[in-house]
Amino acid sequence: MLARIGIIAFNTYREAVRARVLYGLFGLALATAVYVLVVGAFAGRARLRVVSDLGAASISIYAILVAIVLAATSLYRELELKTLFPILARPIRRSEYLVGKYLGTLLTLVVFVAANTGALLLAIAEMAGRSALLCAGLGLGSVGLLAGAAALLPRFRTALPIFWSLSLLALGVALSGGAPDDRRVLFGSALLTVFEVGVVAAVATVFAAFSSPFLSAVFTLGVFVVGRSADTLANLPVKMFGDTVRSLGEAVSRVFPNLMLYVPERPLLTGEAITTSLSRYLAFAGLYSLAWAVGLLAVASLVFRRRDFS
Repeated sequence: MLARIGIIAFNTYREAVRARVLYGLFGLALATAVYVLVVGAFAGRARLRVVSDLGAASISIYAILVAIVLAATSLYRELELKTLFPILARPIRRSEYLVGKYLGTLLTLVVFVAANTGALLLAIAEMAGRSALLCAGLGLGSVGLLAGAAALLPRFRTALPIFWSLSLLALGVALSGGAPDDRRVLFGSALLTVFEVGVVAAVATVFAAFSSPFLSAVFTLGVFVVGRSADTLANLPVKMFGDTVRSLGEAVSRVFPNLMLYVPERPLLTGEAITTSLSRYLAFAGLYSLAWAVGLLAVASLVFRRRDFS
């Protein structure tokens, strides 16, 4: 079973990294990162904080967009090209196929987040005192090494970005020691973003199991907006909205995933919060994401198993 899921997952990842929309969003994310650096240059002594905060926010936003686009369109693309039918004709369960598609999308998102975070950490390292030539050389050199390896090893062309993105992230973490707080903000936010997109991709998978890509994307975006507003809905002032609306807001906040968990305040990420430690918070956020993903995939598998493709 695991082997079948793994094959589906890697094939999904391979299809995703070939999609032009992914390259477009990745380029837009890098352009936004450059804009963040320009804004930080005018922030004076607070430039490191500005770059880390805005950079973490931009990575989160673009990762959510990628999650919605990929998860909402991946299954429909298989149906449109009619490549799904020969796959399901083999000894593979529909639930295994769906889980494989989800894990492939999640792997693509991990690569996306790791690459963007690594690039921003290299920029943070330069701003914290590291040699600009060293940071730029390592960043551009890794890209050149990736291109050269892809040309020499065409069979592993789609797998190479996985190792490249993780290596770029490791380089960024190692070199940005001169700005420990901002490094913790970017790295912690990146990990929380992966947890959040895990939930969002699972939500999109549920809708994609029975709906069109457009409606799946719209429904998923709606769930995301409500999830990011969960804390607000749960604490609506009674004097302004009344008991009925307040109770409705509390009910909605409990039914939908609380995605505000993945955008904590800066003091928690830097370790300045007194109430809880960052490691404990990340562990809880990861378990929360896992629980929602498992539950949503179970629902998606049930719906997909009953779907008629005739």
